[in-house]
Amino acid sequence: MKKYAFLICIVMLSVLSAFADPISIKNFAVKENPFGKDELAIVATDTAGVIQEGINGTFKFSINGFDEDLAFEHGTALYHRKLYKSSFLYVKHSDDAGSNSILYYIFKQDAKLTPVRISWIVLIAIPCILILLGYMFRKLIILAIVLFCLFVYFNHHSGLDIGTFFETVFDGIKHLFSKSF
Repeated sequence: MKKYAFLICIVMLSVLSAFADPISIKNFAVKENPFGKDELAIVATDTAGVIQEGINGTFKFSINGFDEDLAFEHGTALYHRKLYKSSFLYVKHSDDAGSNSILYYIFKQDAKLTPVRISWIVLIAIPCILILLGYMFRKLIILAIVLFCLFVYFNHHSGLDIGTFFETVFDGIKHLFSKSF
C-alpha cells in the first residue's frame, strides 16, 4: 500500500511540475537590424535591458497602428519593413499580463538607423514649456506660437499623429499610476 501511495505522489508531482508558465514579453527594445539594410529588430529584454534569449515563438505587436505577427528567435524578432527616412515608430505589445508600448524616433543617417526612445514626459514637457514661455514673457508669445507650430509640423511630418501622441501620454500616465500602487 505504501508503494502505491508513493507512486501516486510521484505521478502527481510530475503532473504538477509539467505545467509551464506561459512565455510573455514584459519589456522590449527596438534596435537596428544587423542583417538588413534600413530595417529594425525588436528585442525582448528584462528590466535591466538584458536580452531574454529564452523567448521563442510568434507574438502579436502593433507597430504604428498596424498589427504584426513577429517571430522571435532567441529573444530577437526582425521587422522587415524598410525605413527610408527618419520617423517616429510606436510599438505596442499586448498579452494576458497587460500591454507595453514605447515610442521611438528612428534617426536615419546614411545607412545607419539610430532608435531614440521618447518618453511621454518629453511629449508633455515641450508644449507646456512653450505655453509657459509665452505666458511669462508677453513679447515672446509670437516666438512661442511659431515654435509650437514647428513642433506640431515636425511631429506630423515624421509620422507622429495626434492620436499616437495622446495614446503615448495616456499609456505613460496609466503605467505611472499602476506601478505606484
